[in-house]
Amino acid sequence: MVRDSGGTLFGATAIVTGASSGIGREVARRLAGDGAAVVINYYAQEDAARELAGAITAGGGRAITVAADVSDEDDVTRLFAETVGTFGRVDILIANAGTQKDAPFVDMTLADWHRVIDLDLTGVFLCCRAAVRQFRVQEKAGRPFRSAGSIVTMTSVHDRIPWAGHANYAAAKSGASMLMRTVAQEVAEFGIRVNAFAPGAIRTAINRPVWGSAEGLSALLETVPYGRIGEPADVAAAVAWLVSDEADYVTGSTVYVDGGMTMYPDFRRNG
Repeated sequence: MVRDSGGTLFGATAIVTGASSGIGREVARRLAGDGAAVVINYYAQEDAARELAGAITAGGGRAITVAADVSDEDDVTRLFAETVGTFGRVDILIANAGTQKDAPFVDMTLADWHRVIDLDLTGVFLCCRAAVRQFRVQEKAGRPFRSAGSIVTMTSVHDRIPWAGHANYAAAKSGASMLMRTVAQEVAEFGIRVNAFAPGAIRTAINRPVWGSAEGLSALLETVPYGRIGEPADVAAAVAWLVSDEADYVTGSTVYVDGGMTMYPDFRRNG
């Protein structure tokens, strides 16, 4: 699980929200493999979170699990307090937790609107604010990176591409994109980097109804110029680079991990 003591993230502590499944799980696994101590945040999937932590520690890495609803301010405060209490500092935040509550716009309930905005946007705000506060009070001694801390938020290709039937999700992700850029602008003077990754079609459980059949996969790939569905490891590799010193001059940027989906592939035939 841990490549070697000279890994690109060795000595760092990373919080990964929503890390018990999907992209977050693979990101946590990758960061641990690169040497970071990882805090696996989860909301409901305790067994899956503990299984991942056990696999990381069995491989010589360091990991703990912390249950928290990132849309709850007290829970976020406790998440960071438990991290600092265990590992002494926080160097990386991956604000990955999110949800979907899909419906045609005219049928969307206020409760479903609030739940997605609360988790996918307000949760990012709360976690980023807690991370910036922590980064600014930490001693420079022992800092594992050139930066004072690195934040990577999860948006989506739908921070750019409208998505009928998903108004709450698209609004949250586009809001999170501008939040990332605004925070990056504000905290750069403190040596803090803030970026985002925006996945396209990734093979996770939440997308299984789309890619789980041959017909569905074929239709999906019509929107992906590169011709294949993405894997969680594709995203994890991009995130690992973004938080490393190799990306030290990158802040306020979004990395689209989408096989070209944001290039609007229909225009290949309508130029």
